[in-house]
Amino acid sequence: MSGPAPQRLTAARVGPLVEEDFPIKRRLPGELPPPADELRVSSIRRVTRERLTSCGLACVADDATLVVSELITNAILHSGGRHVRLTLDLHDDVLNIRVHDGVRGPGPIAQCPEYDDERGRGLALVQEIASSRRGAWGVCDNGATTWCELRAC
Repeated sequence: MSGPAPQRLTAARVGPLVEEDFPIKRRLPGELPPPADELRVSSIRRVTRERLTSCGLACVADDATLVVSELITNAILHSGGRHVRLTLDLHDDVLNIRVHDGVRGPGPIAQCPEYDDERGRGLALVQEIASSRRGAWGVCDNGATTWCELRAC
């Protein structure tokens, strides 16, 4: 016998589902991030999955976790910033994901890497997930924030 169905969140919810702020180390161009910054990605993935699942949004947790992972990784690797903020909230059954790195300039764009390229597929993946979830992704704040919207369940 199964228990009661999980409660669905609604637009009446006040405050974000997830709000995480953390510093990142300044690096020279081409320098790999330190292990502490790399560990942030797995930690944020875990927080995202656990929070969405506990809020009755397990149906979008896999896609949202992958999007969060890609956007946080991009901010750490490419922004040149010193601080990253992740915010997830739900409004009218749309999960809003925002990663703010505070660095203005040209925002990231989805690439079409060659078959044997080891990198460069992350934003194309975000774009595909957003499309499959009847959502969208983009950049705002003059390049300082990357966002993604996913239709929940």
